[in-house]
Amino acid sequence: MIRFFAGHPTAANLLMLVFLLMGLLTLPNIKRETFPKVNAYSVQIKVPYPGATPADVEQGICLTLEDALDGISFIDEKICQARQNIGIMTVKMLETGDFTKFLDDVNSAVNAVNDFPKEAELATVSELGRTQNVVSIALTAELPRTELKTLAEQIKQALLRHPQITLVDIQGFSDRQLLIAVPSYNIRRYGLSLQDIANIVNKQDIDLPVGTIDTNFQERQIRVNDERRSAVDLANIIIATGENGNDVRLGDIATITDSFELKEEKVLFNGEPAALIVVNKNTTDDSLRVLNAVEEVLAQQRAKLPSGVSLKLTQDATSIVKDRINLLVSNAWQGLLLVFAVMWLFFTIRYAFWVVMGLPVSFLASMYFLNLMGISINMFSMVALLLALGILMDDAIVIAESIGSQIKKGLSPYAASIEGTKVVARGVVSSFLTTICIFIGLVFIEGDLGQILKVIPIVLLTVITVSLIEAFLILPHHLNHSLSHAQKTPDSAFRLKFEQKFERFRLKMLQLVTHLIKYRYAFIGSVIALFLISVSMLASGILKFSAFPNIEGDMVQARILMPSGTPLKQTENVVNKLLAALKKTEQEFQAQESSHTKDKQLIKAVNVTYNENEDAFELGPHLATIKVDLLTAEARNTHIQAFTDSWRKHSGVIPQALTISYKEPVIGPSGKAIEIRIMGDDFKQLSTASSDLQQWLSGYQGVNNIFDDLRPGKPEYSLTLKAGALNLGIDAQTIANQLRAAFQGIKVLESNISLETFEVTVKLDHASRDEFIDFDNFAIIHPQTKAVIPLSSVANITTTRGYARISRINNQRTVTVYGDIDVNKNNTKKVLADISKHWLPHFKQSYPNLRLSFEGEIKNAGTTQISMLKAFIVGLFGVFILLSFQFKSYVEPFIVLVAIPLAMIGVIWGHLLMGLQFTMPSMMGFVSLAGIVVNDSILLVEFVKQHVKKGLSVHEAAAQASYDRFRAVLLTSITTIAGMTPLLFETSTQAQIIIPLATSIVFGIATSTLLVIFVIPSLYTILEDFGLTRVINSESDKLEENKPEENNSTPTSETPFNVNL
Repeated sequence: MIRFFAGHPTAANLLMLVFLLMGLLTLPNIKRETFPKVNAYSVQIKVPYPGATPADVEQGICLTLEDALDGISFIDEKICQARQNIGIMTVKMLETGDFTKFLDDVNSAVNAVNDFPKEAELATVSELGRTQNVVSIALTAELPRTELKTLAEQIKQALLRHPQITLVDIQGFSDRQLLIAVPSYNIRRYGLSLQDIANIVNKQDIDLPVGTIDTNFQERQIRVNDERRSAVDLANIIIATGENGNDVRLGDIATITDSFELKEEKVLFNGEPAALIVVNKNTTDDSLRVLNAVEEVLAQQRAKLPSGVSLKLTQDATSIVKDRINLLVSNAWQGLLLVFAVMWLFFTIRYAFWVVMGLPVSFLASMYFLNLMGISINMFSMVALLLALGILMDDAIVIAESIGSQIKKGLSPYAASIEGTKVVARGVVSSFLTTICIFIGLVFIEGDLGQILKVIPIVLLTVITVSLIEAFLILPHHLNHSLSHAQKTPDSAFRLKFEQKFERFRLKMLQLVTHLIKYRYAFIGSVIALFLISVSMLASGILKFSAFPNIEGDMVQARILMPSGTPLKQTENVVNKLLAALKKTEQEFQAQESSHTKDKQLIKAVNVTYNENEDAFELGPHLATIKVDLLTAEARNTHIQAFTDSWRKHSGVIPQALTISYKEPVIGPSGKAIEIRIMGDDFKQLSTASSDLQQWLSGYQGVNNIFDDLRPGKPEYSLTLKAGALNLGIDAQTIANQLRAAFQGIKVLESNISLETFEVTVKLDHASRDEFIDFDNFAIIHPQTKAVIPLSSVANITTTRGYARISRINNQRTVTVYGDIDVNKNNTKKVLADISKHWLPHFKQSYPNLRLSFEGEIKNAGTTQISMLKAFIVGLFGVFILLSFQFKSYVEPFIVLVAIPLAMIGVIWGHLLMGLQFTMPSMMGFVSLAGIVVNDSILLVEFVKQHVKKGLSVHEAAAQASYDRFRAVLLTSITTIAGMTPLLFETSTQAQIIIPLATSIVFGIATSTLLVIFVIPSLYTILEDFGLTRVINSESDKLEENKPEENNSTPTSETPFNVNL
């Protein structure tokens, strides 16, 4: 096959053309996103329970669901959140399960439940993680809120008509309703309960076909159509007969308004009331294409809208995608140019061109296969391609060097291209297989972090497989023609001078290797000591560990949590104080931004959303979030941490608030920095333990935004039936129904008008409903006599207070303590290790009935670390088996594998030198190194063995092998380093997540290259001292030794390269 492609005039070029076309046709269709797709393993069950407290929801919804789901296989975790008016159960599946079957099992279990409270509404089951945010559109106009919502619905429909846009939601409005608000005095006057009024309205709102009339001439449909779809229509409904016999209409006894259910469900954009139109995408959609479609639709809509209506993009999640793709493409080109420059130093420009040409050919062909596998263009797939810049050059350089060696023997370019490729084919295939062994296990690493990081080995495996085909079938043909051309061109003066200096350098290296072999025990001992010192840097915490690097984004938030039951007005006052502090913060940082951003405003937009706080896990008027859109990280000097610290300082202490968290929204899959669960059954013990832990956490430097999820709820009136109430004909159910109707409301009907869904609701009016002093005199209407009975005469009323939210995890009550960490002052691993050592013993002694677990970042990283370690060990064992077959020895493979811990020395010191923390990407970089650094060692050991066969002593052979392989080892290492160097020194904030991986690769390869050249010869001779090497010592080896040289693919000792390559 190699001979055919090398000699055929068109085959190699046609194959290269096919590879290029495959990639070029794929590129326009491949998906682009920030992070790789994460498979969904969670199912969410929502059960609305109107009017219920969290304690009611726990008893009626959570416990019922827990029983229903107990028999389902492959459940990893069950989390039930009992909130006001709703229960939410999240069920996570083990990664080993079949998600389709798991989802069906959950659906079947929920559908089989028949003992939910009768007031509970229909349960809904949905799959989590199927959508991602793209961008939001702020719609502002001087219009009533109802008209603003109608306009937002029209724009939503316009967006959905575009084929690229499939998911659009509107925020800032609760359910729209026609509210029939009845004063309590009219209930007393007419003896009508709210349920009576609801029944009358329902009976007089009808649209129903009732039959047909057949005649000799035609058929007619009969229909009763008396629908009430406006406040005026509803007001004309006859409710009762007055004292003088006149009709009493609904409008006479009630106020009917077109409004929204919740006052607190609203959004302010730059201080103006707004509708927020949120555009999401399915995980299969391309973020940038969706954004382009949104901009196209908005351009059309702006031309149609009246003056005073504004449409602005905000919370653009794709800006990160664009920035990072541009960043990585830029670094890839720089890396490719550096690789070419390095190759040009050692070869002619024509020869170097065809060696480097293998990169774009392999990359483009790989894009076709990656697209088939569903791999997108994202931050990690691009990093894998950057890493491949160097790895792919290894095979090409080895083959190019070998072909050059055959030219020196006097072979023709055609014969040299064939023989040179055959000579190293065994070593190249062996290196390929060892790389496969290392990376194949990483494809199956577990955890959320694992799902993100495993894209790197998938991409690398694809690219190096394609590149192997290119190196064997395309490259020899092109080098054949390059050599034919080179023979006609004399060496340049620069090349002759460079070769002479390089050869002198290589001879000095040979002297040093020979010297180190002489003092091999002292040298190897020093290397071992250096390795132990390096590892101790990580173990002792001098080099800090963090699951994921801190990523600088473009948004900062203030999340406000007031005591449950706080009215909207008080929350608005706190928001206004924070907005004033934000203004001061902007003024503080704007001065230093002016010269950098050419007077652009640091703050692009401010979005205030009430009834929202991601940390609170609740809903209500006591919540609000201020979202600040900043200039992109590339376009500003200000760092997020400095900005949030200043905002916190200017805001000062706000005693009315429970917590105010100033933070950047989490980007990436790492989880919360601090997330500690305390599990038990006793709320009092759970609350006390949580307070103790929060107090302890507050003592750590850099730990902030500490809070838990167990908070007091709203004050409650608790009612019990008085003795004698039944004698009056009033039971508990009657009281409950009438109170629910008054305060929760009765949904009479639901209908669609234009683009919106309306509810018609009957409820006690605001004045009657929200005055606590009148609650005792609430009018209970006797179901038969319609007499008015004061509530206090039939019920005992007491005041209690429950919890705002109850969390149950794996069938047990749980309180979770959260916190953030300023990575410049502390790190998660150190804080949690100190808690385990100093606080955990106190916890176990003080709270023997409670349990504690560490979740969030540390658990996610731990899951991925363990699976990565297992995959790494299995991969190393695979490498050992391959090398054992190749070397016919159990000991010599360990000489090759020693390159891996040598690389760890460079990884650790590289992170310390760069001032970085050791992260999961760092670890992935180190594991990737294992598939790279062993390749040089394999050929080095091969050369030692071959020189021994030629009659050299082991000491001489080890030194000569280092001399022979130095050029190729140096070239492969420098090209890999050159490919990653632009990224290593990238100052962009967007590169911070990838720089640790690049640091592992660059410093690991640099260190292992130097040490491999010097350590392996010394180590090999030490093993020979103990008789553990396998030189010519069997009959099969002797037979192989005596084969004719022309048929023996044996590397020969090199002399300085005199041929113009």
